[in-house]
Amino acid sequence: MGVLTEMLEHNRTFVDNREYEQFETDKFPGKNLAVLACMDARLVELLPKAMGLKNGDAKLIKNAGALVTHQWGSVMRSLVVAVYELGAKEICVVAHRDCGMNAIDPAHILASAEARGISHETIETLRAAGIDLEHWLKGFDKVEDSVRHTVSVIRSHPLIPKDIPIHGLVIHPTTGQLELIVDGRQPVVAAAPAA
Repeated sequence: MGVLTEMLEHNRTFVDNREYEQFETDKFPGKNLAVLACMDARLVELLPKAMGLKNGDAKLIKNAGALVTHQWGSVMRSLVVAVYELGAKEICVVAHRDCGMNAIDPAHILASAEARGISHETIETLRAAGIDLEHWLKGFDKVEDSVRHTVSVIRSHPLIPKDIPIHGLVIHPTTGQLELIVDGRQPVVAAAPAA
């Protein structure tokens, strides 16, 4: 039995037994919170429980590394919609220890893509079109710096109101312990100019 078949069989039972009733809520986040988190499988249930969130409390956006890689990409669009259409009044960026995006090797990913049938010509065509695949696939070296950077990108977005606190946290993927990296309620301290 494949994963899809198993999932659909489970879903029929789930719906028939009305198990969905325990999750009923509306589309507005009860805690007025949007969370950008990593898609790591260890965080599926751990993250909301560690943050004290139940179904309906927050808008949860997940991607590889809890990163905003482009000011006009889908992650920023989701955050802007969460603020203006869904009532989010705070944003939390939550990355985690032992992340697969930490020091990821873009060359390895591209070699794996070729091994799975993506032609070398396709990869070279993308490069010739101006796509910097290595930069696009790059992760980060230090999770705390990544969180600070993502918070900064969100905070500086021209469509994010200045009164929205943007917090940055790192969660331990086993214990669920949260470490505060950026308290969005605190004023932004500009870096000192280089001497």
